[in-house]
Amino acid sequence: MSLLASLVRAYDRLPDAPPYGYSTEKIGFCVVLNPDGSVAEVIDLRDTDRKRSPRMLAVPTSPKRAGSTPRPNFLWDNINYALGAGKLANPDDVRFEAFRDKHLNYLSGVASREIGAFCNFLRAWNPADATQHFPADDLPTQGIVFGYIDSYRDGFLHQTTAAQEFWDRDRYRWIAIEGKNSTPAVCLVSGEKSSIARTHPPIKGMSGVGVKSEMALISFNDNAYVSYGHEQGDNAPVSEAAAFKYTTALNRFLADKNHRLQIGDTSTVFWADAAEEEAEEAEKLFAAYYDTTSDDRLAAGKVGSKLEAIRSGAPLAQIAPNLSQGVRFHVLGLAPNAARLSVRFYWTSDFGTLTANYQRYLSDTALHPPPRGGWPPLWRYLVELASQGKRENVPPLVAGDWMRAILTGAPYPLTLLSTTLMRIRADGEVNALRAGILKSVLIRNFKSREAPVALDPANTNKGYMLGRLFAVYEEVQRSALGGNVNATIRDKFYSAASATPQKVFRTLDAGSQNHFSKLRKQSPGRAVNLEKLLTSITDLMDPGKDPIPASLNAAEQALFGIGYYHQRSDFFRKHDDKTTEEPVK
Repeated sequence: MSLLASLVRAYDRLPDAPPYGYSTEKIGFCVVLNPDGSVAEVIDLRDTDRKRSPRMLAVPTSPKRAGSTPRPNFLWDNINYALGAGKLANPDDVRFEAFRDKHLNYLSGVASREIGAFCNFLRAWNPADATQHFPADDLPTQGIVFGYIDSYRDGFLHQTTAAQEFWDRDRYRWIAIEGKNSTPAVCLVSGEKSSIARTHPPIKGMSGVGVKSEMALISFNDNAYVSYGHEQGDNAPVSEAAAFKYTTALNRFLADKNHRLQIGDTSTVFWADAAEEEAEEAEKLFAAYYDTTSDDRLAAGKVGSKLEAIRSGAPLAQIAPNLSQGVRFHVLGLAPNAARLSVRFYWTSDFGTLTANYQRYLSDTALHPPPRGGWPPLWRYLVELASQGKRENVPPLVAGDWMRAILTGAPYPLTLLSTTLMRIRADGEVNALRAGILKSVLIRNFKSREAPVALDPANTNKGYMLGRLFAVYEEVQRSALGGNVNATIRDKFYSAASATPQKVFRTLDAGSQNHFSKLRKQSPGRAVNLEKLLTSITDLMDPGKDPIPASLNAAEQALFGIGYYHQRSDFFRKHDDKTTEEPVK
C-alpha cells in the first residue's frame, strides 16, 4: 500500500475527522453581526485557563497561499484578512479588500439572512474600527469566525445551511487559481476518474528554526517538472478528495502527541491499521519504545507491564498475541526542505516485525554498566552526536537514517560510527550512550564478536586492550594527583591515542612512572593493584611484534572507546567501595 493510500485509509478511521472540504483550525474569536451588518459583539472563544488556548473548530478548508497574491478563506480567516487589521501598520495591505471583494462576488445572490448580514458587514466595515474590539498592540493570532445575532449560539455563519450548500457546490471554484483548472483524470490513489487537485492542501505543524508554517508534501513548482504539457498536480493525478483526506490525516497526526515523535529534525508520525482498541494499544507501545516520557502515562495501565516484558526480550506473540499478527503499522519520517517536505523514511509492516526490530536495537546498544535513568529515548543518543550537546545541532541525515535502520532491521549508517568517533575526539567524553552507539554499529555492521557488553579482561582485540590501558594510565594519574590537574591525559591525548597510539603510549608509559613513584608513597596498596592490572593488560599483547600499532581503523577506534568505558567504569565502582554494581553516566 502506498503512503498516500494508507493515509487516506487512516482518514476514514478517524472518529472526529472534519468532513470533506473542511479542516480543523485554531479559532479565537467570533464576530457577531446584526442584520444591518453592524457588529453586535465580539465573543472570546478561547479557553478560560491560564494558557487561553484557542478552540479547535472545523472550518472550510484553506486555499494554499503562496507568493504576494492574497487568497482569502471562506467565512473565516485571520484578523488581517477578516477585519483588515494589517492596514493599521501598512495602509497598502490589500488582504481585507481581497476578502471583501471575493465574498461579495460569490455570495451576493445567496438568499439567506445570515449571509445577507455578512455582506452588509463587508460593505460597511472600516478596518480602523478593529481597535474598538482588539488592542492595536496585541492583535490576536488565532482565526476569526462570524455569527448572526439570532443564531450564533446554535452555529457559526459557516455552519448555516446556506453556507454549507454553497461550499459543497462551489468550493472547487473558490479554491482554484484563476485560469488554472484541472481536467478530470484517473486518481492514482483511488483508481477512479474524478477532479484532480492541481495543488494539494498544505501540511502544518513542522518543527525547526526557520521552518515555514505550511509546506507541501507533493508539489510541482517549476517548469522543469512539466511533462507532456501537464502542469502542477496533473503530473501525478491525485483527486481532490484523496488530497484532502491524506493531508487531513497527516495534519491530525502531526498535531497529536500520541501519534508523533521528534527524532532530530525529523517529525515522525505513526498510526496502526487495525480495530480501534488494538490500534490504540499498538500506538501507545510504539510511542513508549522511542520516547520515555510515554512511560509515565503507561505505568499504571496494562500496556506498562507489556512494555517491560518487551524490553526484557520476551516475544510479542507471548505478551500480546492480538498485536503480533494482523496489526499493520505505518511510520513516516518528514523533514522540512526548501520547496517541499522531505520524506526521510516510510516503513510499513506488521507490528510484530516492528517490535522484533526494536528489541534487536535494544540488544545492539545494551551495555554494562547501563546509562543512568533507565531506558534512554532515541533523542538522548542523538544529542551525544550534536555539537555543544544541543538538539538543534543533531546531524539531520544521521538521525533519519538511523531511525530507518532501527525500524527495518537494516545495517546502521556508517556515518553514525564516524560522527560518534568525531564527537569523542572533539571533547574526549566517552559515556554509556556513546559507548552504546559504538557497540551497536560494531555488532550490526561489522558482525563483531569482540564488542562485549561488560568488561572483558580476556579480550585480546588491540583496540579494546589499548582503550583499557589508556583508562589505567588515567587512573594512575588521578590516584596520584587527585583533583589537582588542569588537564588530564584524556583531555590531552585521547584523540591521538585512539587513532595513532604508537605516537602517544610511550609518552604515557613514561609519565606513569612519575605518577607511580608518588602513588607508592601515598597509597602503596593502590599502586600495587594498578601495576598488576597494567601488567595483566600488556601480557595479553602479542610479544612477537610491536604491541602498540601505528594506527587503528574505525572499528578498532570504536573498540578502543568501549574498552576505555568498561575499564574506567570498573575503577569508579571499586573506588566507591560498592558491593553492588551501579550505572554510570
